[in-house]
Amino acid sequence: MNHGPDDLSSTGEFDSDELALRRMLHQAVQEMEPRDGTLDHLRKAVPARRARKRQAVVGMAAAALFFGTAIPAVVHVSSTGTSANTSNAGHTSQVQGGAGQGKQEDGGESTAGGSPGKTEDKGKGESKGDDKGKNTGASTGASSGTDPSATTSAGTPVCTAAQLGTPTASTAVPDASGTVYGTFHITNGSTAACTVTGPGTVTPSAQGAADSGKISAVRHVSGDAASAGLPDPSQEVPQLLLQPGSSYDVKFAWVPSETCPTTTEPSTDPSPDPTTSPDASAGEGSSTGGDTGTSTQLLTDGGTADGSVLVTNTTEGGGSSVSTTVSNACAGVVYWTGVLTSS
Repeated sequence: MNHGPDDLSSTGEFDSDELALRRMLHQAVQEMEPRDGTLDHLRKAVPARRARKRQAVVGMAAAALFFGTAIPAVVHVSSTGTSANTSNAGHTSQVQGGAGQGKQEDGGESTAGGSPGKTEDKGKGESKGDDKGKNTGASTGASSGTDPSATTSAGTPVCTAAQLGTPTASTAVPDASGTVYGTFHITNGSTAACTVTGPGTVTPSAQGAADSGKISAVRHVSGDAASAGLPDPSQEVPQLLLQPGSSYDVKFAWVPSETCPTTTEPSTDPSPDPTTSPDASAGEGSSTGGDTGTSTQLLTDGGTADGSVLVTNTTEGGGSSVSTTVSNACAGVVYWTGVLTSS
């Protein structure tokens, strides 16, 4: 019996189950045929695939060559670049250039020996460095030139009472709401600079008919009752270097909460008070019984009582003081600022 090429029973390599599976697979695909043009496609695709593989290999080799030459150059620039003068950047790039490096960024050309060749924009790096220095100096000068006293205070001693010994104070007329604004103006009268570390304290004192229990002082904040006339707290400075002859301000506002009381008319009854002693030794204006101690005020003509508030600023550290009086003030709040540079 002759066996075909697919009959492997004589070889002894497969058992009956494997041979049956093999035959089934052969029968399933024996009638399948390739589509038209498949062979032509394979003839074109295989060479193209080989060409792409060759290009990939060449690209990898080129990349490896590039990294192999670029890394030493980077290391060289890093090791020498830190000692280069930034104001001579163009010249430094020429000195570091080697043969074939070609035209430099600043317009110069390097030679084979690394020496500087033609420089179309000579000193460009220097001009950049000079401009940068000028700009920095100009900006610093502008910020400090606006107010010579508003400079750094590091290492400068704190202002003493002797240096700030001649402050002045002023008040404006009341506005439509009765608010009175004022300014304490403090000047460094010495020949040495000193540091102002704070506005000190502002203290109100009741005078005449003013009620001390209805008078207080608070620091000015944004949106309070004095915001219409006092500068925003963002304009305050925490400390200030005060040059000789320079000044700073502390502003305040008196905001009344009520008007001064009115006086009563004196009595026109000529009859003597039966509770008053007829003894002349009691003194004129003396009384007993229900006398409240305001007999002097009651003897005046009817009208508004005379009351005022004395507002005092004492510089930081309990130094010099200066005061100003707010007239016709008996009850209210004094709002005061921190240190402000004088305009």
